[in-house]
Amino acid sequence: MPSPTLEAALGGEVAETTTTSPDQVQRLVARAREAQAVFETFPQERVDAIVRDFAKYVYDNAEALAGMAHKETALGVYEDKVAKAKGKSRVIWHNLKGKKSRGIIGEDPENGLTLVAKPMGVVGAVCPVTNPIVTPMCNAMFALKAGNAIIFAPHPKADDATWHLTKEYQRIVREHGGPDHLVQAVRRGSVQTTQTLMKAVDVVVATGGGAMVKSAYSSGKPSYGVGAGNVPVVIDRGVDLREAAEKIVAGASFDNGIICSHEQFVLAPEEHYADTVAAFRDTGRVFFTDDPAEVDRVRAVVFVDGHLNKDVVGRSAQEIGAKAGLRVPEGARIILVPADGAGDDDILAKEKLCPVVAILPYRSFEEAVELAKANLLVEGAGHSAALHSGDPAHIRMMGLALPVSRLVVNQSSALTAGGSLTNGFAPTTTLGCGSWGGNSISENLDYKHLMNVSRIGDVIARPVPSDEEIWAA
Repeated sequence: MPSPTLEAALGGEVAETTTTSPDQVQRLVARAREAQAVFETFPQERVDAIVRDFAKYVYDNAEALAGMAHKETALGVYEDKVAKAKGKSRVIWHNLKGKKSRGIIGEDPENGLTLVAKPMGVVGAVCPVTNPIVTPMCNAMFALKAGNAIIFAPHPKADDATWHLTKEYQRIVREHGGPDHLVQAVRRGSVQTTQTLMKAVDVVVATGGGAMVKSAYSSGKPSYGVGAGNVPVVIDRGVDLREAAEKIVAGASFDNGIICSHEQFVLAPEEHYADTVAAFRDTGRVFFTDDPAEVDRVRAVVFVDGHLNKDVVGRSAQEIGAKAGLRVPEGARIILVPADGAGDDDILAKEKLCPVVAILPYRSFEEAVELAKANLLVEGAGHSAALHSGDPAHIRMMGLALPVSRLVVNQSSALTAGGSLTNGFAPTTTLGCGSWGGNSISENLDYKHLMNVSRIGDVIARPVPSDEEIWAA
């Protein structure tokens, strides 16, 4: 299905061409502070009504919004962007619904504690070109849930889509009697503009490339960033190969591979390697070649001078195949190629933000874990790994051994690592990678990260323990 044109998706409105200068950023922040001071007085019910409507707007208008993003960025797959808009808006609101985030949010009488939620103030949200609708939606829902104002800094190549969402969110806030300027966006900004914003706000959420994330952490303000993804996926012995292949293909192909948590490198038991390849091919959505010359051409197209080629990011298997001189059938969603090794032994072990997946056989499960770890230590440490297994001991072993913030088990990583109705990961678009990935959190970002909590400590009613009790074995 072709995506709607930007003009059609915008309902005929002409996109504004105003550019926000670094000097004007201070005015945006001043306005946001005024709006936030008013919004801070809103009770939980009014806050939640606005947050719900942010999600519902994206859910109800997923087709048009996906069309804007696809038309403006030329990345990914329109139908997948529709599914992402509907799925994320639904699951994020489901997770936020009914949770206390304003005023007294918890009491612990046994320990004499009362917890009081307080906003951080103004959130600066740096949004990526790969997700110009759903990431700002997510950030706005979290920010306002915690009583904050928010200012988006969209990628220059996705400015119009994010601006349209900003205007709709401003309308929703007004309809609920909220203040103007609670949600704002930088227009056609620059690196300097974004850096100015990050230094002026109270907290930064940076979802984007490594350089921008490092800049956020250097802003002098509390920041939440993301690290590189590079998900290895292990297929254990004894699992249904066809079922595992279907889940992996669904994840690796989604939105042409621009999801940071998508499966990048498959590790299969050596005695079932041929059957695993056959299971992938039997999905009808996989083009496989093990011709050494063709595999080398794929390497050369995906990586240029050792770095990911920006011209393959979010492109289809057919487009990438054509660049490599391969005729990839129309129905294929991913290109599967054998790797020469893991870690430093093959550049295919690095992150590929496109529908190209490598596969490698392993001997023992312990070796599979070591190969997965080798990949992560080259790129992607702290992010995610995936495992298809029915062996609880193997699941624990892999979870203990790998430097990852999340191990996705028996699910499609790209579709569930960012939270799902089928697992306990917090629904989000910002996946923290811990100290391994240079991040401040090793979990999925949610609203709790954007609020301060005051703890009122009263005298504990129970008797004070004696020294003998404290030091007893």
